Amino acid sequence: MLPPLLVTNRLQHALSAANNSFGVEALVVTSMENVRWLTGFSGSVALLIVKEDDAALIVDGRYAQQAAEQIRLSGAECRVVLAPTQSLQMERLSRELTGLATCGFDSNDVSVLTFETFVSLSSCKFVVATGVVQQLRRIKTDAEVARMEMAAHATDLALSDVRSLLEDAVDHDVSERDVRDELEYKMRRHGADGPSYETIVATGENSVKPHHRPTSTFIREGDSVVIDVGGLVDGYHSDMTRTFLIGEVSSELKKIHDLVLHAQHEGVNSVRAGVSGSSIDQVCRGIITDAGYGPEFLHGTGHGVGLQIHELPWVRTDFVEPLQPGEVVTVEPGVYRVGVGGVRIEDLILVTATSSRSLTQSRKESLCLPSRRMI
Repeated sequence: MLPPLLVTNRLQHALSAANNSFGVEALVVTSMENVRWLTGFSGSVALLIVKEDDAALIVDGRYAQQAAEQIRLSGAECRVVLAPTQSLQMERLSRELTGLATCGFDSNDVSVLTFETFVSLSSCKFVVATGVVQQLRRIKTDAEVARMEMAAHATDLALSDVRSLLEDAVDHDVSERDVRDELEYKMRRHGADGPSYETIVATGENSVKPHHRPTSTFIREGDSVVIDVGGLVDGYHSDMTRTFLIGEVSSELKKIHDLVLHAQHEGVNSVRAGVSGSSIDQVCRGIITDAGYGPEFLHGTGHGVGLQIHELPWVRTDFVEPLQPGEVVTVEPGVYRVGVGGVRIEDLILVTATSSRSLTQSRKESLCLPSRRMI
């Protein structure tokens, strides 16, 4: 059984952080990932106002009972306020801010129209206070890690189940969509709520497109098959990529796989508290660049994972902040050579106090799969 997700004191910690950084007396939160992290409420829409020693979660009639129950279970110190329409929600926001001089908001989450509505309804000054909750979300609790580890385990089991489908691909018509559909079905069977994101299965010419959407393209001998897949458990994501080589492949494609595997291994080994995301990126990028494939490493080395599949911290050239114990990041170098094929290998890594630990366990080495007729 998963441990409970308790959010005690998060609301006041968030307001304190906003006050320290931006000098605001209140904080309005509209991002549902941030609302969920602060209160435990998992609905699709809400407006959260955090004030000193008080907070109000404004929801419509669909979510009144759900919000009350989830807040009770999470330990959030928050009132649930029912406002059936958007206009009434905005009016309630104005009432909640009466007497306050300043209120922070995240400009990444608030549209111009919504901001103008805020301003028109309240005499309170609205101040850009971007990234406050996202920064706090970087450090995962044991309960959060447990959900991510369960999601990763379901994905590991699903990928193992699908391996036989890949082995049959040369002798039978197996498409990218066939593999995706089976993976997502198996993940649910193994305990995931569903896929963490759009599952990527890319083979042949498609394998050089890092975010290819699966098509009816069949897997053929000599192809690489890039599978980027993750599970979702109670709102928390996992993320993993493996690249399979089907039958007899070219010597260059095998070389690229070995190179990416080596770069990924060294990148994972460099993950620890105090090391910057840019340093880990440089470890992987340096190995690939030295081998002559630098221009074909087309993306950053990784990113944080949690309530969002892409969140702080970043593992890329421009992110110089040090990693902290409790953060969960990916390490996913790739090489995509047109006319040869693409390879990406990715693990989900928990930063610990002394080192790091992989939450993904699927094997990476010796993934060259024979066709049935070669056995």
